[in-house]
Amino acid sequence: MEKILLIEDNEALRENTAEILSLANFEVVTAENGKIGIEMARLHQPNLIVCDIMMPVLDGFGVFQILHKTPALQHIPFIFLSAKSERGDLRKGMEMGADDYITKPFTDAELINAIHTRLEKVKHNRTLAVKGIEGWYQILTDLGKKDEMHIALEQHDIVEYKKKQIIYAEGQHPNKLYYIESGKVKIYKTSESGKEFITSLLSAGDFFGHIALLENKTYVEFAETIEESKIRNIPKREFEDLLTQHQEIALKVIKLLANNIAEKEDQLVALAYHSLRKRVADALLALKKKYEQPDEDVFSIAIAREDLANIAGTATESLIRTLSDFKSEKLISIKEGKITLLEVKKLASLCN
Repeated sequence: MEKILLIEDNEALRENTAEILSLANFEVVTAENGKIGIEMARLHQPNLIVCDIMMPVLDGFGVFQILHKTPALQHIPFIFLSAKSERGDLRKGMEMGADDYITKPFTDAELINAIHTRLEKVKHNRTLAVKGIEGWYQILTDLGKKDEMHIALEQHDIVEYKKKQIIYAEGQHPNKLYYIESGKVKIYKTSESGKEFITSLLSAGDFFGHIALLENKTYVEFAETIEESKIRNIPKREFEDLLTQHQEIALKVIKLLANNIAEKEDQLVALAYHSLRKRVADALLALKKKYEQPDEDVFSIAIAREDLANIAGTATESLIRTLSDFKSEKLISIKEGKITLLEVKKLASLCN
């Protein structure tokens, strides 16, 4: 049962709304002002927060700002409630990064539909995060066979790779599955002129090299370390045995590969139709999604501008100009080559 935190200073409205949500099969936690609301959010870790704007002690904007700066709470969907319908309030709330905005008076259906929509979006994003063979551990956990993969991995030594070292190259024949113990790896293709285009970013816990193994064809891309990395290699035969001996695993891998294809199609559409600014913003957000650490308040990354340009599908010079624009707009900061994302919500909402 999903847990909803309702922060509303009007007692009658708070009780009525809580009853509506309870009837809709939500677990409801309530707070009568913003300060108590923050305490309840930290205590109960709700799945979604519905918060009034005009409140004593601490208003809804203040609640959102504090929670947004708290790593454990900043990803909780947040819906503003307000009796005011002025466009200024709506714009302020959405620019801050709120997920939705409901104006009082509202119907039961409006509120419940808004909540369901946001919760479904969270579930969808979590599903997308497990695309590809990198979700293998989750598969094995679901199937109760996690130990088998651990045993297969632990039987093989760790190979240490230096920064910018090629792991495999286009045209080579595959003979192993790769697993990253630590470090970062990029998968990329090259044009006839030698221009790179990065198709995947990988980190600790990810597998790669699987498609060529499954197709029994030569590699059609390059795999290269972005930084010093430690990688285990699983021989082709062991990988094939895992698939042939466990039909349920094979079926899930097929489904994940299908999702991977859909993801690549989305990437091609973005390259074809998205503006340069949006492609660069999406590239920065992709890095954040892949490499952000749980304890990071603000995401920062040191990445070669050429690599970032190859992710965005643009020339390095164009990438640098766009980063400069983002810096001037205070969407990012750049210090000693490291890029820090200051306004994640605004980057995500850039118009095409």
